[in-house]
Amino acid sequence: MHALGRLEDLPLDYREALTAKNLVPLWPSLRAVLPPRVPTRRTQPICWPYQELRPLLLQAGELTPMEKAERRVLVLANPGHGLENMKASATMYLGMQLLLPGEWAPAHRHTPNAVRMIVEGAGAYTTVGGEKCLMSRGDLILTPTGLWHEHGHDGDAPVVWLDVLDLPLVYFMETSYVVEGKRQAVTAEAADSTYQCAGVLPAPAFKRSQSDFPVLHYPWVKVRAALLAMATNQPDIEAVQVAYVNPETGADCQKILGFSALMLRPGEVLSLPARSCAMVFHQIEGGATVSVEGHAFQLADADTCCIPGYTPVTLSNASASEPAFIFIADDAPLQKKLGLYEVRA
Repeated sequence: MHALGRLEDLPLDYREALTAKNLVPLWPSLRAVLPPRVPTRRTQPICWPYQELRPLLLQAGELTPMEKAERRVLVLANPGHGLENMKASATMYLGMQLLLPGEWAPAHRHTPNAVRMIVEGAGAYTTVGGEKCLMSRGDLILTPTGLWHEHGHDGDAPVVWLDVLDLPLVYFMETSYVVEGKRQAVTAEAADSTYQCAGVLPAPAFKRSQSDFPVLHYPWVKVRAALLAMATNQPDIEAVQVAYVNPETGADCQKILGFSALMLRPGEVLSLPARSCAMVFHQIEGGATVSVEGHAFQLADADTCCIPGYTPVTLSNASASEPAFIFIADDAPLQKKLGLYEVRA
């Protein structure tokens, strides 16, 4: 590919004339926005060990009362994007959120979509659109765009969860905002959801909910059981993995980001091909090694890492006796809608 002209090759008076008219020549910067074969990626491989950030998160609970925080969160920021930009990748925001006993994080709704992956503790809940979702370790709770949500804690020990939002993308599109609200009245319990078991629905009068998000709470106890059953019933399957989906349509549970849970069998080494989307790996149980681009992240319980797109990944379970369970987030749903999604051998 031949070299293109540089900005410095143009006469100063010509460059100044362009600037005065808010014009920019394309060719000096063309390869910056259209590089050959592999995109320019600011996302760096990075890991956030939970046992290192947990003391700082608990200290935040001592230093900042809820009324001064609204949401008490430490952002997991990728240095490749600049820490001030609060991005884990170009499209994903990550944060570790703390709720202390007796606290209530006030109701609001916002345009970015969010999910909560519960990391530790019990007795807390999220109410989403009037539906109360009790939190247990490993549960996934959705707070989709535009739905009122708030967090409360009736237990006696700190509760922590991982927030995953499409905030960077929504902010980039200049569509990010929040509306504050009042405490919601609980109109339903997530535990009473119609979709309690895969393939089982009330009959004969079942009707679709007409909601884009008929399930808001995916309990880990059920997801874990599904992974273990899959590993037992399909011993030759390449990857023991399940996706979090809309049970009425089979589509991804949210529209921009996708979420799944992966089980690494004892001693298993799994090679993932390079995909166009960046990926977040969060260790729910056990331990695993994430190897990418010369980095090897040793994940223990609740550790989180992020890797850039167009990069092959190897996942390894060093335990010869126990499985490892990993929560995965990526922006594959958005890329597929835009026709940008790729898998490279």
